[in-house]
Amino acid sequence: MKHIFVVGLDDMHLAQLRALPEAGDYAFHPLLTYAEVKQQDRFPVARLLDEGVSVLRGFEAGADAVVGYWDFPVSTVLPILRGAVGLPGPTLEAVIACEHKFWSRRLQAEVAAEHVPPFCVVDPFADDPLAQVEIDFPFWLKPVKSVLSHLGFRIDDEADFREAIDRIRPAIGRYAEPFDLIMSRARLPPEIAAVGGRHCIAEGIISAPRQVTQEGYVHGGEVHVYGCIDSRRCGPKGSSFSRYQYPSSLPPAVLERMDAITGRVMGHIGYDMAPFNIEYFWDDVDDSIRLLEINPGISKSHAPLFRMVDGCYHHQVMIDLGLGQAPRPCRGHGDCGLAAKFMVRELGDALVERAPTPAEIAAAEAAVPHSRIDIEVREGQRLSELRDQDSYSYEVAAIFVGGDSEAELEARFGACMSRLPLQFEREGFGPGA
Repeated sequence: MKHIFVVGLDDMHLAQLRALPEAGDYAFHPLLTYAEVKQQDRFPVARLLDEGVSVLRGFEAGADAVVGYWDFPVSTVLPILRGAVGLPGPTLEAVIACEHKFWSRRLQAEVAAEHVPPFCVVDPFADDPLAQVEIDFPFWLKPVKSVLSHLGFRIDDEADFREAIDRIRPAIGRYAEPFDLIMSRARLPPEIAAVGGRHCIAEGIISAPRQVTQEGYVHGGEVHVYGCIDSRRCGPKGSSFSRYQYPSSLPPAVLERMDAITGRVMGHIGYDMAPFNIEYFWDDVDDSIRLLEINPGISKSHAPLFRMVDGCYHHQVMIDLGLGQAPRPCRGHGDCGLAAKFMVRELGDALVERAPTPAEIAAAEAAVPHSRIDIEVREGQRLSELRDQDSYSYEVAAIFVGGDSEAELEARFGACMSRLPLQFEREGFGPGA
């Protein structure tokens, strides 16, 4: 029996872990719960490290792996927890090199400059932050550490910039404070250590119409990509995700070029013995490829898509690497040729008047083949109370569907939506997030 500790374990993902082919050989143990790790006003990094190390060192049977499928702070504390008990995984410096947007851009540009937009660092607390911007309008402004486009703004002119700075200053500390604590544990180049979590990055707009995410891993220095997912956007300034769809519809030759870029970049960063996902844009007019960002872990949003198409959640890749083994990704053994996650969004603040009950959700899932529905809101809740949303919309539900064509995916999504009583009171609420 392998004892696997999961940081931020929750019931939904525990069910997915127990559905893995060799789950009978695993005992899963929580290292703090999802609510304790992700649903607090402040991320409890100090507690996670202190209690986590104590639990791991005190476990008599010995921990065989420490894993996690959440983004920050889970992804970033894993190297410290593993290192405390001698388990395999990437170095803390390699993980920070993926997550620190400015450092990551510098490393990417050293081996793939033609695929990286212009960028510069910005201190939002400077007397004149705009004077630090070295690139032309338009550009994106975002903290060097955030998730889900939180506090990320498209800047078209000086007025946009001033408004973004006014919104970033009071809110950036939610991620900056715990990220700085983790950075203090790493051996960083002085010029990177000086760019802490309260800094931002400005980078050129990538206007290519096709976006994809590669899911991959590094084992023993060898970089592997096992799946590619299309990402589609909607909303103001094209800032919000509307759908993830697997497998990607990009031409195989383009995907092969992305594989080569991924190999160069991940090798240069020195990331090893863990999964990752990396996002790209492809312009089908000029055939250019642009790298957006790197995330040091699996995407939990993609897990049901892999199950529907390949027959296995890609948590298996995470588990194998956590145990120090070469992963064995499934391929094409699922019940569907295509699968998608649809994100249901509201563009402005509102009050949730009606949300589906568990019985109504179960009835919708039973009526629509290959569907799973996650409702992110509750009755009586204001959308502005949702945590860590992007700067232009609120995600109120996620609907996963499988099928054999895009038309079938869209029809099943529509069938799910027609069965879900989601109602909002918008009168009297502001238009923006």
